[in-house]
Amino acid sequence: MTLSRDEAAELAELVAADLHALVPQVDAARLALAGALFDQVELLRPGFPVWATLDELARRVPRGQLDNVVAFGSHDGHMPAPLLEPSAAFADGPMRLLPMSLLAPAGLAEELSEQLEIQLVGRGEAGARTADWLMRTLGIRLEHVRYLSRNDLLALTCVQYEHVNLASLWTLLETALLTPYRAESTLSARGLAMHYADGKVHAQSPAQWLAAQTGDAAQRAHDFAGVVFELRQHAVLLDAHRLPLHLQAIAPQDVEAGAGYLLETLAVADPGCGPPSLFAHEAPGLGVVVISVAQRGAAGGARMLAHAYPLQPQALGPLLALLSERYGIAAELHALGRIVLDERGRLGAPATVLH
Repeated sequence: MTLSRDEAAELAELVAADLHALVPQVDAARLALAGALFDQVELLRPGFPVWATLDELARRVPRGQLDNVVAFGSHDGHMPAPLLEPSAAFADGPMRLLPMSLLAPAGLAEELSEQLEIQLVGRGEAGARTADWLMRTLGIRLEHVRYLSRNDLLALTCVQYEHVNLASLWTLLETALLTPYRAESTLSARGLAMHYADGKVHAQSPAQWLAAQTGDAAQRAHDFAGVVFELRQHAVLLDAHRLPLHLQAIAPQDVEAGAGYLLETLAVADPGCGPPSLFAHEAPGLGVVVISVAQRGAAGGARMLAHAYPLQPQALGPLLALLSERYGIAAELHALGRIVLDERGRLGAPATVLH
């Protein structure tokens, strides 16, 4: 996943030769290369931290050294900055990206950028020497090696997300990456409202979405499970891109986000009602879709206190511990075996807990 200092320097010289053949004006810029192979989610994060770190390190190297080519590789297994260390969590991705920057004088930057955008699209394949060096050094056969501008990478990722029905998510990501000062709203493919502002994504509560639906109860329960599954997909990708996910709420204190879960509070426990219990709404293939906290109401029905959405399997245990402590009850989860709706078509729970 990383190249040594010497390997990175060798590769940088080959890359410089390739870029010179495409756009000779690059000779007036400084090429900075990080000898590390990343997944695209690691590069496409707000503020582009990998490139920002690479640029900062390159500016510290006195001009005139290394023929205006500077490369950073690993030493004793570590890159010179933590942000240049690829994560093992994304190591199995089918496409690996090696970041580089061209630091150019202000007067040249715009023209050089335009020329690179044009030339890389049509002639951006790496040279034979560069591709051969990479295959020998990495010990693998590469299907395709080419140069991409950052705009190319954004466009490619956009197409990939659209292909798997996540175009709405990309709309929010693109805003966070390119115009983070703007707000953006969208609907997911299943109709869940999502909003980006101030560096965070806020998703509509699935329970709130359910309350607005009409029709057959079984179909509504099925559609609700689909919305939560979609929210889990969004949560995984947003976390990979380092964009926080929260629930929308009328009162901010009524929602919270933890490691792999979202939680919304509907009401405080009534001491005049029965003790709270934890109920697991379940769906085939998804397991626990949502945990509802409810107590037996004065009229005998279930009084809903909160809904908790485990977005990752490992979040279920900590979430149960949190709810147990908050409501002063045992961390005992009553499996419902399905998604239970009340007479109004909203998330419900049995009035009496059956053991």
